[in-house]
Order: sequence, then structure tokens, then C-alpha cells
Amino acid sequence: MNDSQAALAQSLARIAAAVQALAAGLAPPVARGADPAEGDWFVWSEGALRRVPRPRTTPLALFQGVDAQRAALVENVRRHGAGLPAHDVLLWGARGMGKSSLVRAVHAAATDAASGPVALVQVAREDVAGLARLFERLADIDRPFTVFLDDLAFDASGAEVHALRALLDGGIEARPEQVRLMVTSNRRHLLPSTLAAADADDANPPDANPRDTRDDQLALADRFGLRLGFHNCDQPTYLAMCSAYAAAHGLAFDPAAALAFAAGRGARSGRVAWHFIVDAAGAQRVRL
Repeated sequence: MNDSQAALAQSLARIAAAVQALAAGLAPPVARGADPAEGDWFVWSEGALRRVPRPRTTPLALFQGVDAQRAALVENVRRHGAGLPAHDVLLWGARGMGKSSLVRAVHAAATDAASGPVALVQVAREDVAGLARLFERLADIDRPFTVFLDDLAFDASGAEVHALRALLDGGIEARPEQVRLMVTSNRRHLLPSTLAAADADDANPPDANPRDTRDDQLALADRFGLRLGFHNCDQPTYLAMCSAYAAAHGLAFDPAAALAFAAGRGARSGRVAWHFIVDAAGAQRVRL
């Protein structure tokens, strides 16, 4: 038998083995991915854990207008890292006010602290259904984790709602003790209000049981022991954000230009403040 014939025979043998495995009902092995005991930043995607580089984060001192929220989150993560009782956290409110950035910044600070890091595992909304498998993956690892679900929102009828409730508490697949959930959302209760307007048409009838609907909304949000609200900022807070960013990067700051920039976008927020700084840095030929 020559080399080409031998290679063909080996390929056919592998194909035959694969067919036999399928015929026997054997599922292909699940990729386990990265070791959660090593590293501090992870992504959970399609049933596998992937280690990622440390993200670029904003220094905690530069978060303006959210002092109480920042302090509460820092303390909760500190307790979790120290093995003390800590809450699952819901950060809700206006877009662009730093909810996701604050989560990353607090965990970066905890990673640098001597008290011990809290590993962050980010999970996309489409992978929420696989949280139970992630919890299994983390259950035997003796270190604290935060499972981070960013920009989460559900339809009232979504099966993910019931799954997430059970995982937060009360279910047989509830999260491990060394794991806490941290969720950001633009919705206070993660679910839309289903109460229709008084002039709702037949295609969108009003809710026949508004109290049941309200209770259903609260049932998920109530699972979070710490709920932090982020609200649209006023003009002084927006200018303080811009001023702090400018000082941190050695930029000349023009309040009038900052206000004009916000007016052109029809909003004031931390995100708009940062976009203004990017624009100012470019105009002043300063690298960020």
C-alpha cells in the first residue's frame, strides 16, 4: 500500500468511527474553553469560556454625578472579593450614564487591590439560556466571580425571564455561592410595561390584569439585593464630566463649546461628555 492509499484508509476509518458514534447517539464533546481559575476577564459564548485581555477602563475618580452609585458598587464588590455576603446588582437607567463603564472600572480596581480580585465573566443576552452551564463550570472554582449581563431587556413573555429568576434564587440550578450577577439595563424592571394606552386598538388590547403584570415585572427586579439608578444629568453635572475628562488628559476646556456639542446631539450624558473630549483632543492635536 502506497502513502496515498494509507492516508485514504485512515480518513475512511475516521469517518466510519464518527458515523458509529452518531449512530450510537453520542453527542460531540463540549469545548470547555479557558480555565476559570486562571485570569480575571472572561467572555461566555456559545457554551464555552474564553479568556480576554483586560479592557481599557475609566479611572473611578473620573465618574461624575454618580458618587452614591459608585460607592455602593465598590463596597459590594469589595465584600464579594473578601468572601463576605454581597448582593446581585441591577444597574438601571438612562443611556450613556456610565453603567457598563462603571462595572468594568470597579472590577479593574478590585483586580489591582490587595484584598483580592473578582473575576468578571461577560455574557451576551443571546447566551442567557446557557447560564446554568456556566454556573456548573464555575461551581468548583474557589474564587469569587461576577457574571456580567450588559444592556439586558426582555419581552414580558420571554422564557429567559423565568430562567433568570430561577438562577438568581429559588431554583435547583441557582448560582453558586461564590458567584454574583451584575446586570445593566435601560429598564428599571428589565421588562417593558404592558399596560396599553387608553385608546389601544383591537390589535393591541390593554392588559386585563394590570396588577398581575406589575407583579410579574417586579418579580425579576426584586431578585437583585442592590439596585442602582442612573438618571439623565443636568447641565452642571455634564460640565463637571467634561471638565474632569479634560483635566485628566491635559486639554484646554471651553464650557461654551461643551454645551454647544451637547445641544447638537440633543442630550447630556457621560457618553456625550466623552465624545466631546475626543473631539476636543483631536482639535488640540492631543493623543488620548
